[in-house]
Amino acid sequence: MESIVLDADRRLHGPYTFAAALLDRLVPEALLDRPVPGALLDRPVPGAPGRGPDLVAAYDIEIGVAAPQLSIPRRRRSLAETLPRAQRILIPGARRTLRIANGLAEFVRDHLTRTRPLTVTVDNLDEADPTDAELVEVLRRRVDPGLLRIVPGRSAPSGGPVDADFDRFRDEGFHHAMAEAGLEALRGMTYEGDPDGWRTLVQRVGGSLEAVEREDEARALYDRARRLTVDPKHRATIAYATAMLLVRHHDLARRDPEEALSWANEAVTITSLLPDPRERAFHLGFDLNGKALVEVRRGNLDNALDLVREAIDLAEEHLAGTHPIHRLVLYANRAQLLAATGRTQEALADYAIAIGADPGYPDYYLDRGTLLHKLGRHEDARADFEAAIRLSPPFPEAYYNRAEIRYTTGDLDGALADLDHTLDLDPRFAPAYVNRAGLLAAAGEHAAARRDAERGLALDPRSPHLRCVLGQVEAAEGRRAEAVAAFDAALELDPDLVAAWAGRAAAAYEEGDHAAALSDLTRALKLEETAELLFNRHLVHNAAGRPDEARQDLLRAARLAPRDPDIRRALAEA
Repeated sequence: MESIVLDADRRLHGPYTFAAALLDRLVPEALLDRPVPGALLDRPVPGAPGRGPDLVAAYDIEIGVAAPQLSIPRRRRSLAETLPRAQRILIPGARRTLRIANGLAEFVRDHLTRTRPLTVTVDNLDEADPTDAELVEVLRRRVDPGLLRIVPGRSAPSGGPVDADFDRFRDEGFHHAMAEAGLEALRGMTYEGDPDGWRTLVQRVGGSLEAVEREDEARALYDRARRLTVDPKHRATIAYATAMLLVRHHDLARRDPEEALSWANEAVTITSLLPDPRERAFHLGFDLNGKALVEVRRGNLDNALDLVREAIDLAEEHLAGTHPIHRLVLYANRAQLLAATGRTQEALADYAIAIGADPGYPDYYLDRGTLLHKLGRHEDARADFEAAIRLSPPFPEAYYNRAEIRYTTGDLDGALADLDHTLDLDPRFAPAYVNRAGLLAAAGEHAAARRDAERGLALDPRSPHLRCVLGQVEAAEGRRAEAVAAFDAALELDPDLVAAWAGRAAAAYEEGDHAAALSDLTRALKLEETAELLFNRHLVHNAAGRPDEARQDLLRAARLAPRDPDIRRALAEA
């Protein structure tokens, strides 16, 4: 096994210092496409993209983000790469680095499988940027230790200044680095010495502090900016940022849409007075779009829709030929609001505009796919989810959404495989535990379902769906008291959870408590009338000596599911 030593000290090269050094070793080997000295094997990897250059191209985004010094073939591109930085308004969220880490791990795994195992000693691992710390965790979790061993080395940090490539930090969503280096830079700057630079850095650092859930520090920075500047555009930007902080706060209890509305109104008031029509159209449109989110949080979807329409009208009238990302974001946001208010065909038309403007941007395929799934257009939805998978670094949400399509169309093995991969990519993706636990419980794999329910509850203790699955497992294993307690807990969290009412009814029926079973099934049927619930209530009516009511339920079930074999058999016997 070959051994190398790499340094992860973030003060050397900032985010992905370790990753870049590792890729410096592996990518040139892959591009040469021949075994390295000491290689154990040189064969295609099952499921991998194939030959070495193809493998590099398959992970072009991830390698380019982590090691921009390398010249590699590009397979996937987004519109943003062709635009001036001022027009790249979509800043990656904090979760994107997990996608990058997963893609890098897959590249490393598949390349080493084709070449040889490797031991990497990592110096200054405690001084690594969070991007490298996350990558090391993913490598240890997803690459067989027989193929890649990562061991901590010496601790001898450089002690130098933190790398401060603020443009790169912004473009790639390196929020921890932006916060650390930006706050350090602001301590050495004065507003009077460089007003433009100071304002720009405050906006970037504040956004990154919000992204890493340090909202109190961001708010303090915004308040300081308000005390120091009277520049209209900057004050509007800070007012907008404060409004977004108040409606997006990671602590739901600290969100305040009403105060946010006052800040959004301040931003709109200022930008509506800007004298240049094009500048006004862009900045006012941006602020109107932000105010729309505030109105969504206040429950006023129609108001939000009017605001986004106004922003689109401004953009179409004054920004032709410029700011294409600004416009596609507005169309995508209007699509979301149209879908939420039941105007699905208009929503699909707007999604088509947004995706057509930048076919290389993956996120809106997910949104459109979700709408298509709700409309029953399962193959179209699947195509959109697979587009997101193809265009993006490994995207847990895309596999999770495709699992729902596979489940709906009867491909249970495919659904389980997608959920397995979702949780391989992100073991903290709680909704995937809900769905996988439900599939496992339905398949009779109760021990595995229990493990998933417990893992999910450790991440989201207030998940009614996981409590419900746990109740189903308890019932299947004969622990009826524990099952009822789990269903009760689920209903306390979500009184409209049909599966919990049905599960509790089944437990009561097994105990011979027909009155309780009927009551719970009737409540479930008021929420959602299905053939299965009607058939089950017919069984309870029969057991309770109420044949007329039982027959009525059975006939209604037959109208809803005329080909169901159990219903047809019961009708024949009746």
